[in-house]
Amino acid sequence: MVQVYRGRVSEEPASRLCTLGLCNLKELKGEGRAGGIWDQELHRCTRREGNHITKATVAMAAEKAEMDALKKECDGLRTQIEAARKGVNDGNMTSAAGSATDVGRVQLKLRKSLKGHLAKIYSMHWSSDSRSMVSASQDGKLLVWDTHTGNKLVAVPLKSAWVMSVAFAPSGNLVASGGLDNMCTVYNIKAASPKTLRELDAHTGYLSCCRFLSDTEILTASGDTTCCLWDLETGKQKIIFTNHIGDCMSLALSPDENTFISGACDSLAKLIRKFNGFFPNGNAFVTGSDDCSCKMYDLRSDQEVITYQDASLNAGVTSLTLSNSGRLIFAGYDDFNCHIWDSLKGEKVGVLSGHDNRVSCTGVPLDGMGVCTGSWDSFLKLWN
Repeated sequence: MVQVYRGRVSEEPASRLCTLGLCNLKELKGEGRAGGIWDQELHRCTRREGNHITKATVAMAAEKAEMDALKKECDGLRTQIEAARKGVNDGNMTSAAGSATDVGRVQLKLRKSLKGHLAKIYSMHWSSDSRSMVSASQDGKLLVWDTHTGNKLVAVPLKSAWVMSVAFAPSGNLVASGGLDNMCTVYNIKAASPKTLRELDAHTGYLSCCRFLSDTEILTASGDTTCCLWDLETGKQKIIFTNHIGDCMSLALSPDENTFISGACDSLAKLIRKFNGFFPNGNAFVTGSDDCSCKMYDLRSDQEVITYQDASLNAGVTSLTLSNSGRLIFAGYDDFNCHIWDSLKGEKVGVLSGHDNRVSCTGVPLDGMGVCTGSWDSFLKLWN
């Protein structure tokens, strides 16, 4: 093992030499040869410490050379893979969809503003009945809403207000949340008063995203670079996915729930066979990034098929969701708007304006009858 002296390579050996020299000088106090012995000790110590530093430096240089060689090899392999992909690519999404009917200008109306949170909304998720919805805010509350009436059904107080993600279970009986507490907490909202069912606390970094597979399984993504599949009956991890080298920020389940996509700060989106959203047929997925673009990838061709970008739109993508048909992409941006893209043509076909801060979350219910946007302005808005 190579020991690295961070910031102290030149200071520590000198300090240790002085300490050793002074001790020997005290031991030899009163002897006339003290000065000569001091010089000999100093010479031996300097040589010993110098050898130690030289070996460490050589080892570090060898390690760096090995890493550089491996990086060069990886870059070469990446270039070969990209060339192979281009070699079998016989077209792109825009040309393939040339004969498709234009969707025209998409103009959705604001139907309701859900008011109840007192701080930034970080996440929202629809229930499977397409009527109820749960939202998470840094006011320290989870709120379950009846979106038809705009009424709050359940308020869940959180131990930590620094929440980043929330999810509804398919049955509608459970919700889960997590954030800077490094935990995923599952609540039973059908009890007389909401109560904590499980606290899943094996992550060593913040919890950025969570999604239920069923009432007995949940998937989490974390800033510790891992994703985990949990058994809610035992509260234990079933599988740990260590596929990224950067903070995992989001995940999306395929329709069959046998695979999922994880997105991370290493600039990669990875397809993980188990066990920002899948295309409804499960053959493609769409990602959004701080580089102001969204991209669609086709799993069958193993490559990007289209990029959604507007030169006049200079803001990062903060959230996205797809319509149930897959034709429309609703992408929240840092310009306080939700922009609508035609997934086939690659054209921007609409914009939802009305928030006064970042659009942090978007979601379409299973019945496809609308879209919800949540923002740091503390409001949720329903559109159709």
